[in-house]
Amino acid sequence: MDAILNDIFPASRIGYPVIFARFVGAILLGGIIGFEREAKNRPAGLKTHIMVALAAAVFAIISVESIHTAGMDSDNFKPDPLRVVEAVTAGVAFLAAGTIVLSRGEVQGITTGASLWLAGAIGLCLGFGHWVIGFAAVVAGLAILFLVGFMEDRLDLNGSMPVDADGLPKGKKPGKE
Repeated sequence: MDAILNDIFPASRIGYPVIFARFVGAILLGGIIGFEREAKNRPAGLKTHIMVALAAAVFAIISVESIHTAGMDSDNFKPDPLRVVEAVTAGVAFLAAGTIVLSRGEVQGITTGASLWLAGAIGLCLGFGHWVIGFAAVVAGLAILFLVGFMEDRLDLNGSMPVDADGLPKGKKPGKE
């Protein structure tokens, strides 16, 4: 029975209370960005942003923990936690691209895609234990979403780019800048 419990609860370099605190932080910070998108009725809202931030935190934490797993710390094997950052970045970019659509001649969802990417970065911050950077990213992200959104409303900009049927901005011809 001890072997099973040791397998379920292996020694943790970070410590389980800290891991759970990082999960909660990623959930809350990802949720803050997601709430703004949800309030604006965008395609990826509260749940999606929370899941992206939490998943990124899990990837970051497991990459740190795996470095300290028995057999992974030999001279013959050099784990690279930055590969996790690359993988999360690529995975979230794929997910974010799915929120970008062409509807009625306009490109929509780019800001939501970018906010998903930010949620992934925030999750990585919390997963690696960089709380201050994560909080600063949330503050900066919200400032951008609210302040730029306010300016767009004030200046009567709709934030989308009209395009022709071929996907080029209206009035642009292929091969011409």
